[in-house]
Amino acid sequence: MGNNKYKILIVEDEANIRSFIKANLETSDYQVLCAETCALGMMMYASHHPDLIVLDLGLPDRDGMSLIQEVRKTDTVPIIVLSARSNERDKVEALDLGANDYITKPFGTEELLARIRAVLRSHRHSEEKESSPGGKFRLQDLLIDYDTRQVFVGKEEIDLTQTEYNIMVFLSVHAGKVLTYAAIIRAVWGYSDYGSVKKLQVNMKNIRKKMGVTPGEKRYIINELGVGYRMLAEDE
Repeated sequence: MGNNKYKILIVEDEANIRSFIKANLETSDYQVLCAETCALGMMMYASHHPDLIVLDLGLPDRDGMSLIQEVRKTDTVPIIVLSARSNERDKVEALDLGANDYITKPFGTEELLARIRAVLRSHRHSEEKESSPGGKFRLQDLLIDYDTRQVFVGKEEIDLTQTEYNIMVFLSVHAGKVLTYAAIIRAVWGYSDYGSVKKLQVNMKNIRKKMGVTPGEKRYIINELGVGYRMLAEDE
C-alpha cells in the first residue's frame, strides 16, 4: 500500500511495544501518532481525527474499554484492540462495545499489518454497504450477488436457506471485522434466546458444508473461538 498516508493512533503505555509498532507502521508508509494514557489518547483522537486506532486495554489511568465507549458515542473510526488479555470475556466485551478487531499479545508484525489493512478496507467501503446492499461481493472464488440474492462458489450456485443467506450477507457487509455471536444473532434473528449461539453454529456448519469447506479450514470465514466469526476482506 504505497503512499497511503492513513493516520493511525497508537494508545499503548509500554514504550518498547509502542516504538516497535510505530516503526513498522511508518515503514509501511502510515502516519503514526502515539499516546501512553487513555486521557492523552482521547485528546489526540479529538485533535487529529485518525483513520484507525490501535488500542491497549491495560492503560495506567483508565481501562482502554472506556476509550472505545467514548469514541463510539459519535464516531465509527476503526479500533483494533491489541492486548495481553486473552480471555473470551474481554474479547467479547471489547467487540460488543464497538472494537473492529482484537489481537492478543504477543503478536506477529505481519498479522497486525494484515488486520489493519483489512479493517481499513472494510471501513472505506462501509458507507456503500448497508444492511440490504446492492452489487456484488467477491472473495477468492466466492461471489455473493446481492441484487439476485444468489451465492456462488466458482461457477456453482450454492443453495442456501433464507437464514443462511442472511448470515452470509451480514458477514460480507462487515468483511474484515470480527463479529461477536451476539451481534450476528441480533442482526439475523432480531432477538437472543437460550440456544441462540448453538443455532448460529449449526447454521454456520451447514453454510461451510454447502460451500465445500472442511472443518478447521480457514477459507472465506474465520471462526474466532468463543467470540464470533470474521469474513475475510475481499482482497485478503
